[in-house]
Amino acid sequence: MKYLKFILVVLVAFLAACNEEQIQDSGIGTIKGRVVDKVKFEPVENVKITTSPATSTIFTDKDGYFVIADVPTGEYSVQALKEGFLAKFEPTNVTINAVSQVVFELETSKSSNKAPEVPTLKTPLDLAINQSIKTKLTWESKDPDADVLTYTVTLRNGVTDEIITFDNLKTNSVDLANLSYSTKYFWQVSVSDGINKPVNSSVFSFTTLSFPNSRFLFVKKVNGNNVIYAADDAGNQLPLTSTSLNSYRPRKNLQANKIAFLSSDGSQNHIYTMNMDGTAVKKVTNSIPVAGFNMDHVGFSWNSSGNQIIYPNFDKLYRINSDGTGLTSVFQTPNGKFISECVWSQDGSSIVLKVNNNLGYDVEIYVISSSGVLLYNVISNLSGAVSGLDSNVDNSRIVFSRDVSGFQNLEYRSLDARLFIFNTSSKTTQEILSKKLPGFNDLEVRFSPNQAEVIFVNTSNDGISSRNIQKVNLSDSDSRTTLFLGASMPDWK
Repeated sequence: MKYLKFILVVLVAFLAACNEEQIQDSGIGTIKGRVVDKVKFEPVENVKITTSPATSTIFTDKDGYFVIADVPTGEYSVQALKEGFLAKFEPTNVTINAVSQVVFELETSKSSNKAPEVPTLKTPLDLAINQSIKTKLTWESKDPDADVLTYTVTLRNGVTDEIITFDNLKTNSVDLANLSYSTKYFWQVSVSDGINKPVNSSVFSFTTLSFPNSRFLFVKKVNGNNVIYAADDAGNQLPLTSTSLNSYRPRKNLQANKIAFLSSDGSQNHIYTMNMDGTAVKKVTNSIPVAGFNMDHVGFSWNSSGNQIIYPNFDKLYRINSDGTGLTSVFQTPNGKFISECVWSQDGSSIVLKVNNNLGYDVEIYVISSSGVLLYNVISNLSGAVSGLDSNVDNSRIVFSRDVSGFQNLEYRSLDARLFIFNTSSKTTQEILSKKLPGFNDLEVRFSPNQAEVIFVNTSNDGISSRNIQKVNLSDSDSRTTLFLGASMPDWK
């Protein structure tokens, strides 16, 4: 009996062992996958594929594919390894009679990958001149590892210091449009293979064509500063001064072939000159600056030959040579009023002055001789603001703007500023009929080169709206035309 029991116990244990082996034997599956370059997304051939726990070792085909068959079910770590790339591991779970998919994106090993060659700038050539305002930049660069390259082009305007960046370029060129005339540009190319640090080219420069017939000058606000612009009859515009400086009240002299203007120098304002393209800036005044009740309403004047300039300093008028020498006192107001504007006659015999109190009101306009003797009055004893002053080429007419409302306040606001002409022979004043809209002001008036028109600033009388430069024919009240938007302080030669 004991012998039978022993045989029964052994048989049960054997059957139990057989059942445990059947539970552990869960079957096999398949691992399939592909290996691609992380940057190029192209297949990578001959990549060594292994697993942990270990199974078969295989290599990818020409399309980057691999298959590991008859893999026992379970959790695995699959490794992709090839020289020149960083080793990559991907987890996967193999289940019975199923296919597990694995995709590797291999990164090139920086230790073996070489950086792109330094870009060679091709066109325009360095220091090229007379380039079109529509210019194509071209360059060349190669990569030792045939990596996909991307480029960044940096372009700097040598006048305004504005920087434009062209990012993520895939080609070896970029088309530039709407460049400024008479401007020097600096450009540089940076190339990246997505692996190494970007490589920079040298810096080249080129200069665009000279601005065609820039008869107009005016000022625009840019980044809080006044910037002087030149413009031609077609409306093309060119900034002449930097946006980082406050430069204003431009005045051109054709004989000197120069532009004079005001610019801030610390707490003072001085006269500077520059070439017609904005180059060769030179300071004229030094010991005695330009000063008045409000610098937005203070002006100066060339003589016709362009070798001297007159300007105000509160109640005094000074004359200075355009090279900064020969500073001379010309006139002082007899009643202590400030000189705000001055116009030197074409023949040099007389000077028109606009004077006012320290608030800009109680305005007088009168004419003095070049030696400082009072000749005659134009206006006096009128309330309201007066803005702009000019005389024509034969001294027969003087033009100015006056607020006929007579309104006065601390902000020097005008409510109804209109244009007037004074006849120096008859000593009479007549309004220029130009169909100005109610609620608007016409300011800062000047004669056109042919004396048949006037150019001026038109703006809403709210004191905060945009200013626009307009013109009108003196014999045609319907001829009002807008020339430039967002602009002021015009000059027309």
